[in-house]
This record gives sequence, structure tokens and C-alpha cells, in this order.
Amino acid sequence: MPSPSRRLSFDPIAEARAHWDDRWDGGSPMAAATSIMRAQQIVLARVDEALRPYGLTFARYEALVLLTFSRSGSLPLGKMGERLMVHPTSVTNIVDRLEAQGLVRRTPHPTDRRTTLCEITDEGRKVGAAATDVVVGIDLGIAGLSDRESDQLTRLLAKMRRASGDFA
Repeated sequence: MPSPSRRLSFDPIAEARAHWDDRWDGGSPMAAATSIMRAQQIVLARVDEALRPYGLTFARYEALVLLTFSRSGSLPLGKMGERLMVHPTSVTNIVDRLEAQGLVRRTPHPTDRRTTLCEITDEGRKVGAAATDVVVGIDLGIAGLSDRESDQLTRLLAKMRRASGDFA
């Protein structure tokens, strides 16, 4: 994310769209896709900066929140991957790091010997709650949007995700 002293005096995405439109069709989707990617970088940078004092990245924070939302405070690793929409290897990495921080622990599944559960610890709940206060305080990195605009953006992106087969 550019520092305030490095801010551009123009919108490079609008500039790229003008050049794109001069040469090819499809300037609108190009500008939208590029805007989504840039917005993702900005949001992730802001949230990661807010989470840094807790030793968390957004991915690890999401895992803590997911476990907090579960009825028992634990989930199978495979289910975590599905819900976090990440590859099993990523779940393993996330859980390894959270476990090293004492925020989660792996436990055997009580009825399925093939399944390992990830369980949030009391310290994980404390860190997750404190981190949530900070992340909520920065509007999860979505600066400048009202709740209505955030909801509209969510609906538009859900429409795109559904059309791409992300969910039914």
C-alpha cells in the first residue's frame, strides 16, 4: 500500500482503462477485475497491520474466528479447509502456527480415528476477542464505505462468485 507521501496524483486503474478502451474491447471488466485485486491488497494490508501486535495474519485470525463460531470450539481440519476455502496444506500451516502460539491444539476425534480436530484454547479465545475488537475498529479494512455500500458490494461480489461456480 503506498504511503501518503507516495500517493499518485491520478488513478492508475482509470488510466489503464482509457488505454485499454483505445486498443481493445473489455475495458469495463478489466477495470473491475483490477480494482478488486487492488482493493484486496489494501484490505489485507490494513487488516494484517492491525493483527500484527497479536502475532496473527488474516488467515490465522479467520481460523480463530471460525473455531470461536463452532458449537464446541473445535472442528476437523478438513472442515476448516472447506469453510476457510483453502487447500488442506494451508490449513496445516495455519494450525501449525496457531498451535506454536498456544492458541489452538490438535486433538483426536472422539469417534473417528482418521480425523484430527483443531480446538481453540482459552488463550486463543482471548487473543481472538482482542484481535476482533481491533479489526472491527478499522472496519475490517473497508475504509470509506457505509454499511449500505458494503452490503451492496457484498451482493455484487456474491453474484460474480455464484456465476463462477464458487457456491450454489
